[in-house]
Amino acid sequence: MKVSAAHPTLEAVAAHAGVSRATVSRVVNETPGVRPELRERVKRSVAELGYVPNSAARSLVTRRTGAVAVVIAEPETRVFADPFFARQLRGISRELSANNLQLLLMLLEQDADYERVARYLAGGHVDGTLMFSLHTDDPLRGIASASGLPTVFGGRPWWPGWESDDSLLYVDTDNRDGARQAVRHLLSLGRRRIAVISGPLDQTSAVDRLAGYCDALGVERPARELLAHGDFTVEGGMAAMAELMRRSPAPDAVFAGNDLMATGALRALRAEGLRVPEDVAVVGYDDLEPATWSDPPLTTVRQDVARMGEIMAALLLKRLNATEPPTPVIMPVHLVVRDSA
Repeated sequence: MKVSAAHPTLEAVAAHAGVSRATVSRVVNETPGVRPELRERVKRSVAELGYVPNSAARSLVTRRTGAVAVVIAEPETRVFADPFFARQLRGISRELSANNLQLLLMLLEQDADYERVARYLAGGHVDGTLMFSLHTDDPLRGIASASGLPTVFGGRPWWPGWESDDSLLYVDTDNRDGARQAVRHLLSLGRRRIAVISGPLDQTSAVDRLAGYCDALGVERPARELLAHGDFTVEGGMAAMAELMRRSPAPDAVFAGNDLMATGALRALRAEGLRVPEDVAVVGYDDLEPATWSDPPLTTVRQDVARMGEIMAALLLKRLNATEPPTPVIMPVHLVVRDSA
């Protein structure tokens, strides 16, 4: 049976399937209590007629918007230049799409953007939020709490009491262990003046990687002459490496807190006429595209960034659907050895 109507109605689907309008409504809104054979009959009619539910009417029934806000506490210049964010968004988008949810991306360029995000989240436009790349002074934590929306954070939290908060959901990788693996590898190569280029220390990933570096060396804090700060960018890595090479004694190895900074370090060493790894060995962190594009290919710590995004979205869905109680996830990492160390 074919129906020529451009916009078939709920009543048309009910007539086509030979069931009541209420039954069609329950199937379309994924409400339990419909026998499997009737549910399949309605779904066939929906597909054959090309019925598209009215999203506004559906949201009144389900009290869902069908959308999730992804809030990244970085400006667009950083987000679109760093493949880390593209990978994580890819994983999030894949999981949300598989569950018929839309992704709404919100970036933070200036202080006024925080007010905009707070108003939007409090306005009931989305069902939940995924937030990552937060900084220690970031108001997003309070914004998420005030909105009352289910929220999953990307990265280990830092605020007082977070460890005892059973409602807190987050996804991270074992940054500290990854840094330990990197520095222990450099030690195994006989390197003894191992420098570190740290990311911004107002982010827990950078703090944990610096702590792992210290663990591997058996020290409480880095030697002053072996520590330089970058900002998780290629330019930051170049400037930090140049600064380290001006110090005495110069390092014979460097662990950079991400692949972009490691790539910048390689450029700075090449500009100084130094060979990698013969003169200075270099290890990064992430194992994203820059690791294989670099010259030489980069030894680095691999974290599955896309999978992190998928898990963030999956945890949010568990909370939204009140299925099994979700818990935070810490993912393992491992060292990938290439030519730079």
